[in-house]
Amino acid sequence: MRPSGRELSEMRTVSIETGVTKHAEGSCMIRIGDTHVLCTATIEDRVPPFIKGSGLGWVTAEYGMLPRSTTSRMRREAQAGKQGGRTVEIQRLIGRSLRAGVDRVALGERQITIDCDVIQADGGTRCAAITGGWVVLKLAVQKLMKAGEVTSDPLTDPVAAVSCGIYAGQPVLDLDYPEDSEAGVDGNFIMTGSKRLIEVQMSAEGSTYSRDQMNQLLDLAEKGVDELVAAQLAATGA
Repeated sequence: MRPSGRELSEMRTVSIETGVTKHAEGSCMIRIGDTHVLCTATIEDRVPPFIKGSGLGWVTAEYGMLPRSTTSRMRREAQAGKQGGRTVEIQRLIGRSLRAGVDRVALGERQITIDCDVIQADGGTRCAAITGGWVVLKLAVQKLMKAGEVTSDPLTDPVAAVSCGIYAGQPVLDLDYPEDSEAGVDGNFIMTGSKRLIEVQMSAEGSTYSRDQMNQLLDLAEKGVDELVAAQLAATGA
């Protein structure tokens, strides 16, 4: 039995509320159970120097956790004067995951920055950030297309992410914090809506796992991504 009482293949409740901030070209609050992440998209008519003049667009991301997003207060990274290694790793993951679903030629020479701020954490924050990040990226692109600045949709396929793991010897979908903290195996699966894999992060957290168990986790991840993509498309009207 899972601590939450969910079935092994059952996602937490997913909700995506769009238009939650006034100024961003795309914004949403994504809630996956008790994990809540605010995502915004900003369009800029510039690109990093290494692709300037190439005609290619760029999508990048920043990620952070608010001080009381967890059970005890964390110090703001700005106070420390630098981002922690975990933060840097996660925002790079978000950026490259979202770029995998973008036709950068169709986007044109502009940059879209996705900001993901964790309001409340209960496991799976990076997966929620990627899933919500695609929603606000889609909303920003819709504005570009409506204004005639982009003629064909550069978003080739939705991108979503979900965590799966082995908890109490059983493969489970969408780990919350009590499961994540005790899981024998923990994995993050980033996929497109058409089931193409973008990245898989799998690690044994005290016990090894078999090829069959990994296949079971992949099957669970596909089910979870299907549900997340349906929520993304409903939120964006796509």
